[in-house]
Amino acid sequence: MISGLPYKTKQFFFVLIKLSIVVGAAYFIYNKLANNDELDFSVFIEFLTKNNAFSLKNGLFLLFLTIFNWFFEILKWQNLVNSITKISFFDALKQSLASHTASLFTPNRIGDYAAKTIYFGGHQRKKIVLLNLIGNMAQMLVTVLFGIIGLLLFNSQYQVDFSYYKLVRLLTYGFIGVAAIGFGIRHKRFQVKGFSFSKIWTFVKGISVNIHTKNILFSLIRYLIFSFQFYYLFILFGVDMSYVNAMILISTMYVLVSIIPTIFILDVVVKGSVALYVFGFADINNITILSVTTVMWLLNFVLPSIFGSYYVLNFNLPTASNFDD
Repeated sequence: MISGLPYKTKQFFFVLIKLSIVVGAAYFIYNKLANNDELDFSVFIEFLTKNNAFSLKNGLFLLFLTIFNWFFEILKWQNLVNSITKISFFDALKQSLASHTASLFTPNRIGDYAAKTIYFGGHQRKKIVLLNLIGNMAQMLVTVLFGIIGLLLFNSQYQVDFSYYKLVRLLTYGFIGVAAIGFGIRHKRFQVKGFSFSKIWTFVKGISVNIHTKNILFSLIRYLIFSFQFYYLFILFGVDMSYVNAMILISTMYVLVSIIPTIFILDVVVKGSVALYVFGFADINNITILSVTTVMWLLNFVLPSIFGSYYVLNFNLPTASNFDD
């Protein structure tokens, strides 16, 4: 329907869409900070001021970790896209930050997939969706592998009292899910992001081992960076904990969060709730836990979205011929 509209009309609608993305992201960020049921913003600011944790040196180091984290996310995207077409680091930066802003308030980051496709021609867009999926799956794989180790050590160290009834029920659901996926794959009905498993697998096999290796490596480096940033914040807030013990808790928290479908803007709420449960075993007070998760959210999600808003607003509508590709 849009393809049939005059080019000037498309431009007008496109400007409205860009403004809606930026204003929507700004509103949801403000709303989440101002109306957080778990952590009042004034209490959060008072806690930061009282602890006097953020000196210029500490602030710059935290900012450096955020930049380092996103540097490897951008490298990861450039590496993946280079399997179908060459792009510069700056192009990858614009695409990553703009799509991050678009994904901020969409369920399960679906906006990230849609936003990245508009930077490419129509014949490449399906491949871009698959490349984005591969990148996210690599990050999930690293999170799950660390999470499994963390869960095992977490259970061993804190002797968590699991409900066997709930465990059996969970395993039953898991078995049914695996069986359903297996049936779907066998009969070519199983789909991820609209693609059959066989098509995804064929596409994955067509990508070079070198690109897959870099994809996993960059995902691993990112995980180590933001998990260390999480640990460093606890140290700044006066929590006495070794890095190994902290990683057990952090990896457990991240794997639990990763399996809960959320609207991205609510990520801080979900992480806060799960973090309260996990870090509660280490007798860390609630205000410290919630403050750390909020600062992590501000550094790694809100701050990049501000820069991403610039690229959203400055994105130019493709020419009429390219628009209809």
